[in-house]
Amino acid sequence: MPDGPDHLLARTVSAILEIDEGIWNALANPPGQPFNPFVAYSFLAALEESISIAPEAGWAPKHLVLEARDEIIGVAPLYVKSHSQGEYIFDHHWADAYERAGGRYYPKLVCATPFTPVPGPRLLAANEETRSHLAAALRHITGQIGASSAHVNFISEQDQQTLAQAGFLPRLGEQFHWFNRGYEHFDDFLSQLASRKRKTIRRERRSAQLDGLVIRRLEGAEIEERHWDAFWLFYQDTGVRKWGTPYLTRIFFKLLAESMPERLLMIVAERNGEPVAGALNLIGGDTLYGRYWGCTEDIPFLHFEICYYQAIEYAIEHGIARVEAGAQGEHKIARGYEPVPTYSAHWIADDNFRDAIARYLDAEREQTGMEIKALRVYMPYKKT
Repeated sequence: MPDGPDHLLARTVSAILEIDEGIWNALANPPGQPFNPFVAYSFLAALEESISIAPEAGWAPKHLVLEARDEIIGVAPLYVKSHSQGEYIFDHHWADAYERAGGRYYPKLVCATPFTPVPGPRLLAANEETRSHLAAALRHITGQIGASSAHVNFISEQDQQTLAQAGFLPRLGEQFHWFNRGYEHFDDFLSQLASRKRKTIRRERRSAQLDGLVIRRLEGAEIEERHWDAFWLFYQDTGVRKWGTPYLTRIFFKLLAESMPERLLMIVAERNGEPVAGALNLIGGDTLYGRYWGCTEDIPFLHFEICYYQAIEYAIEHGIARVEAGAQGEHKIARGYEPVPTYSAHWIADDNFRDAIARYLDAEREQTGMEIKALRVYMPYKKT
């Protein structure tokens, strides 16, 4: 490994199954830290085993492994990409500009959880020194395989600092998260809202549950095969309408149910015992992550009820600190979700192109920061 101690070796593997599960999980979710299901071995392995990601789909696993005297001390989920789909950190215009100038933007490297706009750790190691070596190794591999760039998406603030010191360019984004401020009941949360907003949410909840619908929360083994079959139809419908082709295969959900059932919460709306809408959440150490939603009936406000209000209610009942309901969505603000910054970091191999991207990101960060500040004015909470 260049510029590193002689006893360190950085290498890559083409499947997460080539790495010991216990070692990966100990680095990804160490004791004493909130559990993040999206860097857990089971989640990433399910993506690969289900062929939801594969070289043919433009996601070729190339996970980074750092060893010291034959002992793995650091890992990072890494993929060679031949397109920019499924990342939620948009760089299509970067690719277009580089190729118009005569460059070749793909392949590129992406360090992230595929199809998952959830912040979390990416440089998985026990200490800052090892994370720094992982960042340096990521730069080296970018040049080694002839990639134009390396992108580390939805990173923790700790990784952001490490990557900035390694020369990666910082990028600022925004999402909308709900925070549990010690509420004991959903009405405690509502009591903190302005009167008009409180009445709106109550009206939306009543409307969503009219017409004979029954809303149920199913955890782990309570999610039966029939629920998964129905949910698969919901997911396909949403995928086709939003991005053309759903990324995840049916077997991915089967593997997820088998390998990490204790982390799964499915909220379904049923009519006469048959599911007509549903949302799948993953339960983290201190966060409930809303991930996938779909329906077979268009029912007013049902999306808000299943994806937002039921998630908030579950978090309150189980003492969960926050709810992350996915990417984008300024409409979430009126439902109590707050604008928060998200971070990514980017290494551009070409010096001239890196300078241009750096200038662009300087301006973008300023604009995004101003937008987050401006959006907070519209939060529905009582003014104090």
